[in-house]
Amino acid sequence: MSADTHPEPAIQARFWGVRGSIATPGPTTVRYGGNTPCLEVRAGGRLVILDCGTGLRGLGNALMAERRPISGDIFFSHMHWDHIQGFPFFTPAFIPGNAFRVYGQNKGDQSVKSVLEGQMTDPNFPVPLSIMRSALSFHAITAGDTVELGPVRVRTVGLNHPGGCLGIRVEHAGAAFVYATDTEHDAQGGALDAALVDLARGADALVYDAMYTEAEYRAGKIGWGHSTYSEALRVAKAADVRRLYLFHHDPTHDDDYLDARLAECRDDAGDDPDLDVEMAREGERVVIRGSGA
Repeated sequence: MSADTHPEPAIQARFWGVRGSIATPGPTTVRYGGNTPCLEVRAGGRLVILDCGTGLRGLGNALMAERRPISGDIFFSHMHWDHIQGFPFFTPAFIPGNAFRVYGQNKGDQSVKSVLEGQMTDPNFPVPLSIMRSALSFHAITAGDTVELGPVRVRTVGLNHPGGCLGIRVEHAGAAFVYATDTEHDAQGGALDAALVDLARGADALVYDAMYTEAEYRAGKIGWGHSTYSEALRVAKAADVRRLYLFHHDPTHDDDYLDARLAECRDDAGDDPDLDVEMAREGERVVIRGSGA
């Protein structure tokens, strides 16, 4: 096969954690996975890590197996526990010669570094962040910021979640991968979040917080900061997304339940032949060549 037949992917991503709120290991979550949010994105020779839930431990082990110095950029959507709890178990951060640039929003007078230090302070954890011997640098960003990583561009917008959250778009070589977890839609079923739709516009892949069905959402979940399967489809269609990954699975949703919801969503999306719908699955890889995921 020629290089033209199989061009180098513009973006590659892998899910290391897809579960929301709390890790749920066990026989009923084996197929989709029980680790909390963490994604690995490779583009333009850069390693970008999105969130550091319990899935980060597996990613760290895979990086260590490469047996070479590791350099990466870590972006936190927000600092809630399920998105940071894997950081103390990220082995590459303890190794001299590795380097990580960490980006996230300050919370009042608390920086990203201070939040991470807090969860690694007695009595929460026996090993302080200062033991990490990699080169760690911490960078405050706010909603609307764009970060240039060589040939890779990372754009952000603010999402509707208690305490705030960042939606993140990774762009490289004409391809786009969008991560929009922990966001709540208009409970009245009104206008879509225009900033989020703009962030996702024309994306090859959109990872979206689809934690609830509409019935679950309206039975006591309004205001909790999460969205639904049906809203995920609305956003994806409005933004002309090529592939939608339903993400941040509720701890009570087992594999069979997610299978059923995926079938329903695919039926609901049937009138749009240009939209593929997937349920985010731990270990799954996404390959984007610039003309589709």
